[in-house]
Amino acid sequence: MDKVRRMVIKVGTATITEESGRLSPERVKALATQVFAAREKGIDVALVSSGAIAAGVERLGLEARPMDVETLQAVAAVGQGVLVRIYTDLFAAGGITVGQVLLTQHDITHRQQYLNARHTLERLFEMGVVPIVNENDTVATEEITFGDNDMLAALVASLVGADLLVLLTDTGGLFTEDPRMNESAELIKHVERVTDEIADLGGAAGDMGLGGMSSKILAAKAASSTGVNTVIADGRVATTITDILAGEEPGTFFKASGKVASKKHWIGYARISKGRLRVDEGAARAILERGKSLLPAGVVAVEGEFDVGDCVDILGPDGKLIARGLASYDSREAAGVMGLRSEEILEELGEKGEEMVHRDELTVLD
Repeated sequence: MDKVRRMVIKVGTATITEESGRLSPERVKALATQVFAAREKGIDVALVSSGAIAAGVERLGLEARPMDVETLQAVAAVGQGVLVRIYTDLFAAGGITVGQVLLTQHDITHRQQYLNARHTLERLFEMGVVPIVNENDTVATEEITFGDNDMLAALVASLVGADLLVLLTDTGGLFTEDPRMNESAELIKHVERVTDEIADLGGAAGDMGLGGMSSKILAAKAASSTGVNTVIADGRVATTITDILAGEEPGTFFKASGKVASKKHWIGYARISKGRLRVDEGAARAILERGKSLLPAGVVAVEGEFDVGDCVDILGPDGKLIARGLASYDSREAAGVMGLRSEEILEELGEKGEEMVHRDELTVLD
């Protein structure tokens, strides 16, 4: 932990609210105090904070979180101002300026906006500002929403080249079973790699927030693939962040497993998939074991409608998602050339066939 120079902290709704769903000033203040401590160690900190809708629900005097998108957006518009005001006041007391950064899936999935967001965050760090990042719920819809802030936090960690991602939640970390249902459930302290068995340990979402343990595991996998160590820990404990930076081990530690290039990470985790390509065993092995492109000959089925350059999921013979990449054909052309070899494509299209997905624009997710 003494090598951490930049970190992203994700705060879930449940970690900064009381059981009633109201924002807890004590918990938010404890969070700010820990960020002060990190800053004193010379660490850049970005805070990805949920809670705007919860803050709006409280300010508007609503009895429960609305269900329809339009009302949620309106409530978020109220709550974002409330939430950032709380952070502004608390951090100002410690001599720190905060800056609000609102993002949507559109901002992350379009390369130029992605780079613009990176440049903005970098300049904020240079100016000594703590970015308060949130999804822009006032304009997000089901088609462009992240669904929760866990993946947003993982993408921001990759975006800014963080050394550490801390996902604060309302449980002590990842357990062998749901500790609320089984008292004998054991905390998993270290995860070397997110396997199918680890992914299966994910739980369900809560009432006030959307992200359950499954989304945190996926976020940890996304972050670790780009070289970012991740910790899932209890944000209700007032010393969790300072304990982590002191070298203690609260929660579950996910070891960084690689260093996927920024563009490939963007393709694999930020882009919205528009279709699916099912491949045979030979093509799956070529992608997973030899780092090859996906050729039309290895595709056995094309699903969905997509254009050239759209992101597509690549599924193995068992239907498991193994990779994601940018299509070189639209869905109609892809269906026409699937299963064909290069010389057959030449006869079919009158031109030389391309890779269905080139390896430079393909990210392995297995």
